[in-house]
Amino acid sequence: MLTISCFTGGIAQTNGYLVQAGQEVFAVDAPEGFADWLAARQVRLTALFLTHQHFDHVLDAAKIQQEHGARIYAFAPFSRELTLEFLMGFASGTRFEVQSFVVDEVLEGRTEITAAGFKWKLEHIPGHSTDSIVFISDQERTVFGGDVLFLDGIGRPDFPGGDLQLLLSGIVQKLFPLPADFQLYSGHGAATTIGRERESNPYFED
Repeated sequence: MLTISCFTGGIAQTNGYLVQAGQEVFAVDAPEGFADWLAARQVRLTALFLTHQHFDHVLDAAKIQQEHGARIYAFAPFSRELTLEFLMGFASGTRFEVQSFVVDEVLEGRTEITAAGFKWKLEHIPGHSTDSIVFISDQERTVFGGDVLFLDGIGRPDFPGGDLQLLLSGIVQKLFPLPADFQLYSGHGAATTIGRERESNPYFED
């Protein structure tokens, strides 16, 4: 059984999840401040799942990798094109750079992994980011969705590599067929369920 705790931090109020499964401890995404939050709890990660590499989700990835020795799982190798750090630098008028990290497990082309004692189904759902990937546990009826689908919302499709129709079709084809009670933990905002978003999300009203 999974025990899930949420940290929210950084300029975009991004969620990072600490997930405990017996003796296994891993995290999903690494927003700014997450590494210090983990240190205060004196936990040590075995793995870090990245839903995508936009800067607000990976600012603490390198620090976590260095401090914990955690293996990083992501759709693609580290890429400054994927982090969008140039947009943040332009918007802030300052030099902005994500500290580079190594992706130990590149997930492109894979449909399933075993990590932290569980099998995780993988669904590549681009449209917000070209590398967006969703982690699904049938056993725990849990979905870590990143910025694909939110409570009453979807990921922004207006960043480089975004595509609204691709995002909407991916959600309909790959997430909405899941059972209604599957818990969805998103990259921003409160948790929700697949059934709730299938029925009530305004982006999918007829």
